[in-house]
Amino acid sequence: MTHFLAVERAVRTAAPHALLDTARAALVEHYEATDVNLLMADYSLTVLQPVTALPHTEPALPVHSSPEGRAFGSQEPYGQYVAHNGTIDLHLPVTVRGDRLGILTVRLPKHRCTPEAIDELTEVAELLGHEIVVAERDTDLYLQARRVSRLTLAAEMQWQLLPGRACSRQEYAIGAQLEPAYAIHGDNFDWATTAETLTLTVTNGMGEGIEASLLTNLAVNALRNARRAGIGIADQAALADQAIYGQHHGEAYVSTLLLSFELATGHAQVVDAGSPQLWRQRDKTVERVPFEAQLPLGMFEETAYVAQEFRVLPGDRLVFVSDGVYAAATRAGETYGERALARAIQAASLLPAAAVPRAVLQELASYRDTDADADDDALVVCLDWFGRATREVSAQ
Repeated sequence: MTHFLAVERAVRTAAPHALLDTARAALVEHYEATDVNLLMADYSLTVLQPVTALPHTEPALPVHSSPEGRAFGSQEPYGQYVAHNGTIDLHLPVTVRGDRLGILTVRLPKHRCTPEAIDELTEVAELLGHEIVVAERDTDLYLQARRVSRLTLAAEMQWQLLPGRACSRQEYAIGAQLEPAYAIHGDNFDWATTAETLTLTVTNGMGEGIEASLLTNLAVNALRNARRAGIGIADQAALADQAIYGQHHGEAYVSTLLLSFELATGHAQVVDAGSPQLWRQRDKTVERVPFEAQLPLGMFEETAYVAQEFRVLPGDRLVFVSDGVYAAATRAGETYGERALARAIQAASLLPAAAVPRAVLQELASYRDTDADADDDALVVCLDWFGRATREVSAQ
């Protein structure tokens, strides 16, 4: 533990751009590491790219067919024996509260790769993840490593608006993904939690390119502003509606699904203001959960919104999808449809919440023609609900 504390002190005091170099030097000194590398998951979650200065010259590694990708997918340390010198490459998940950022690879002499060292280095990887999240306020290094090609300006705006791609705590786990990752327009998701509540929103701004992104930015920030004032989701929707109408006078609007969950009970309030859909997997049954449709935000002046009641049970999986998923069409004009979507959700039953959106979007991509609806955003958010009741009962 003395070695871990020394590495921790070094990393916490490092300059934002020098986190990897500092961690590398500390791991060499205290763990006899012979090589240390950091790989960041790209925006599409298909490759892991080494953190290096631009231009990137080291090749990216595939998530689904590499030892590093195995550790990324399982979220467990994975050791790989290096035959030519008898060392071991230890691939460690860099994850912050369920948000999978990448992999830290530490090459160790075999005699130093003990269970205690693995536990400590796993903590180092988690520590590094937290420091990266903070460092991204001051350096572009880690954001640059997440992209294998240039983002459109609209996509840059959308990714900067997001809270992350995953989040987990004892009561729930969330995973989310947007496609096309490098050219998204108006789809977006947001969440915020307190000690007793979770608020989740899924939005779809009309239009394309910068116009769609600007519209969604206005909607998300209006919803955040209202939420942070401590008011309920019906009034959040009403205030965001006024902000959007005040700017666009009904010529542009945002489809939104807002939910507020009580963590202790699973009781939820819902405002369905547009096209995003909610699907529920309970036991082996996958079905769409319909709500009373209300007007999209900004369509008319001073629209009144009413929250509906909803209940989620421990073990439930909720999947939110935009119209770019359920309404996607082939060249022949056949839509993806409810049956196909239900099958995709069912096929991902054994995956953790963070991996479900990517799996559903991959299934969608195999169904849809390459050039059909290529410019339409597709959003998937997965919420696994664990609740508190089971833990409280087991503790008694």
